[in-house]
Amino acid sequence: MPDAVVVVGQVGRDLVLGVDEVPDAGGSSSVHHRWEGLGGKGANQAVACRQLGAAVALVAVVGDDRQGADAVRQAERDGIDVSGVVRRPGTSTALLVDVVTGDGVRRLLEDVPDGVLLRPDDVRRSADLLARADCVLLQLQQPADAVLAALHASGSDALRVADGAIDDESVRADLLRAVQVLRADDAEAALMVGRELKSLDEVVEAAHELVESGPGVVALSAGADGNVVAWRGGCVTVPLIGEELSGRTTADPTGGGDAFVSALALHLLRGNGPEDAAWWASAATALAVTHLGGRPHLSRRDVDDLATRARAQLG
Repeated sequence: MPDAVVVVGQVGRDLVLGVDEVPDAGGSSSVHHRWEGLGGKGANQAVACRQLGAAVALVAVVGDDRQGADAVRQAERDGIDVSGVVRRPGTSTALLVDVVTGDGVRRLLEDVPDGVLLRPDDVRRSADLLARADCVLLQLQQPADAVLAALHASGSDALRVADGAIDDESVRADLLRAVQVLRADDAEAALMVGRELKSLDEVVEAAHELVESGPGVVALSAGADGNVVAWRGGCVTVPLIGEELSGRTTADPTGGGDAFVSALALHLLRGNGPEDAAWWASAATALAVTHLGGRPHLSRRDVDDLATRARAQLG
């Protein structure tokens, strides 16, 4: 039986535009690449987990518009259980516009109405899905009360993985005690520890500090230095895997973090250690950023192969 993963997060409509350069005020620029389809962090993570061999369900909200219906149909075609996706009357589906220049720099424009944010009742209607899950991926960009509802509904044996940061210190403390894995990017890591992290040593220190607060594994982005993954009794810094190893050109960083947290969660769920999982997640990221847009195009074989080669040469 495949691992059962439930992703609690955002589903929307992605519009990806590739341009040579962003025009100055009053100017214009031709679009050389355009793609529209299922997007949002929750959808990207769900697709990544599905491509890497898990059985996946989504708990999310879309509008009652055509874009919401299209997103749900695409998720179904991807083999994702959408019984936990709410169609909210009177609201529009989130729109995420990813503008990428030829040098791989992206600008993200987000139209996320309040109506497509998860509410506790939305989560509770999927209580059976959450209770049966082997792994629950929680996006902390969603309202804290919905995140806590998902934690309470998940089974006691589930691997609970949080992605992001929460402002409220009291909620943060409860969250850290309740999850087994935390993933955060540079800005989110600084928010979680309440201070700016200016060096790799400071990121390592923050990762160990967060491990002491509850999670067994903490993965923090360290910018150009790669990713720091810490656990009780250990820590590894995995460098970014570049084009010379992946054999593919980096095109757009969008979705790299989603691929990382999805791969990290699945590798840990399958009984691998944190250091192995860190390399696997880094390989998934390196492959995910080789095309425009956040939608992943991963295979378990490709991730295995790149992780093995990267660890041998960079580890």
